[in-house]
Amino acid sequence: MKLKSLMIGVAALAFSAAAMAQQPIVIKFSHVVATDTPKGKGAEYFKKLAEERTKGRVKVEVYANSTLYKDKEELEALQLGAVQMLAPSLAKFGPLGAREFEVFDLPYIFDNYADLHRVTEGPIGQSLLKKLESKGILGLAFWDNGFKVMSANKPLKKPEDFKGLKMRIQSSKVLDSQMRALGAIPQVLAFSEVYQALQTGVVDGTENPPSNLYTQKMHEVQKYVTLSDHGYLGYAVIVNKKFWEGLPADIRTTLEGAMKDATKYANDIAKKENDDALEAVRKSGKSQILTLTEDEKKAWKKALVKVHQEHEGKIGKELIQSIYKETGFDPSKL
Repeated sequence: MKLKSLMIGVAALAFSAAAMAQQPIVIKFSHVVATDTPKGKGAEYFKKLAEERTKGRVKVEVYANSTLYKDKEELEALQLGAVQMLAPSLAKFGPLGAREFEVFDLPYIFDNYADLHRVTEGPIGQSLLKKLESKGILGLAFWDNGFKVMSANKPLKKPEDFKGLKMRIQSSKVLDSQMRALGAIPQVLAFSEVYQALQTGVVDGTENPPSNLYTQKMHEVQKYVTLSDHGYLGYAVIVNKKFWEGLPADIRTTLEGAMKDATKYANDIAKKENDDALEAVRKSGKSQILTLTEDEKKAWKKALVKVHQEHEGKIGKELIQSIYKETGFDPSKL
C-alpha cells in the first residue's frame, strides 16, 4: 500500500514536472506609445515571429500605451525583473548613468536616415549597447521612430519665435539645453501626460516625430507644426540580462533571429508611418504645417550647434567626433 502510494506520488510529481515543462516562457514587453506607431508595430511583429518560430514555447505579452508601467517606472521594473523587455527612448539611459546615449539627443547631429544607420548599425552603436550591461541590461537592437517636428500654438519659423514658450521635453540634459538655446523654458513631463498638459496650457508646445504627435492627438491641441527635423527619436530594445542569459540556448538564438527581423521591419516602416501621420495631420485641418526654408533651417542649426559643445564633457568628445566623422557633419561650416 505504501509502495502504491509512493508510486502514485512519484507519478504525480512527474506529471507536474512535465506540465511545468510545457508551460511557455512568458516575455512581458512593455512600451509607452500606441500600437499603431513604428515601435508599437515592431513589438507586435516581434511577438508574432517569436511565438511562431518557438512553436509556442515562448509567449510574448505586449503592453502598449503605458498600460503596465509609466515611462518613469519601466527601467526600474526591468532591472528588478518585473518585466523582461522594453523599448525605451534613448534619452532614458542618461539618467541611468549611461550618458553616452544622450548623443542621440544632440540637435542636427544626423541629417537623414542613412547617416543615422551608419551609426546605429555599425561599431559605434554596438559599443553603446555594451555600456548597459553593467546596469543589468542587455541591448538587443536600435529601433527608429523618426526625426522630430516642433509644435506650438504660434508659428515657429525662427529661433526667436521660441522665446518664453514652455516646451515639453523628455528628461534629458541635452534636450533641456536645446530648448534653452532657442530661448524656450523646458518642462519635463511623462509622455502619457503631454496631451492634457497641451490642452490645459500647462505647456505651450512640444517636439515629437509625426507618428507620436498624431496617434496621441496632440495636433488637436496645437495650432502649428514646424517640419524642423531637428532631432532624432529612437529606441533601444532591451532585456533583463539575467533573464535573457538564463534562457535555453536554442530559444535565445531563435529570439535573436526574430528580433533581427523585427528590427528590419520596424525601421523600414518608420519613415512611411511618419509621412502618413503627417498627411493625416494635414488633412485634419487642426494644425497648420510649416516648412522651413534653407536659410531658416540654417539659422536653427546655428542656434543649436552650441549644444554639442556644451555636452562634450558628459557625452564624450571622442564619441561626438567619431559620429561627425561617420556622418560628415562639420559644425564649423554653419
